[in-house]
Amino acid sequence: AREEGRRVGSARRAAAPLLAERLVVLLGDLALPGSRVEVEVSDRSAAPGEGDEVELLLSTNPGAPLGGLGKVASGGELSRVMLALRLVLTGGPDVMVFDEVDAGVGGEAATAVGAALARLAEDRQVLVVTHLPQVAAFADQHLKVVKRSDGTTTLTEVEELSDEARVIELSRMMTGQPDSSTARDHAQEL
Repeated sequence: AREEGRRVGSARRAAAPLLAERLVVLLGDLALPGSRVEVEVSDRSAAPGEGDEVELLLSTNPGAPLGGLGKVASGGELSRVMLALRLVLTGGPDVMVFDEVDAGVGGEAATAVGAALARLAEDRQVLVVTHLPQVAAFADQHLKVVKRSDGTTTLTEVEELSDEARVIELSRMMTGQPDSSTARDHAQEL
């Protein structure tokens, strides 16, 4: 058993740099250019050589030290790292939820995040909470969260948008002016 454990540990150590390299490339596409990643493989004292302890170390800013993922990544950065991991690794759950994975990005980077989410959704259900039209435009189905209040009570509802309503919502997301013909043209293009 120990021999097999050491074999697994060696395989983990050999795979760690490749995983880190692939993550860095994807993070650059997901609006985290200049990120550094190290996958640290170590042993528990009770299992020497088995590589049972694996930690992802990250720096998202040039010159910043590497640190544990949970300590150095903001919520949006953490979501993008998880997205990159899911794109690199095989398997995973049938349903994934990303809450504002696009935080702090816009323009071309937002489009890259949307495209990455669409790739991930090819073989599983992906739910995404977003405020960016570039990301929302990649969805197969668009839901809108709406709050309604009568002055006494507030009710939150989720509406499924038709193709026409989706263009209007994307226009609103882009310009705040859902009736703008220019915004609608752009939304239709997205």
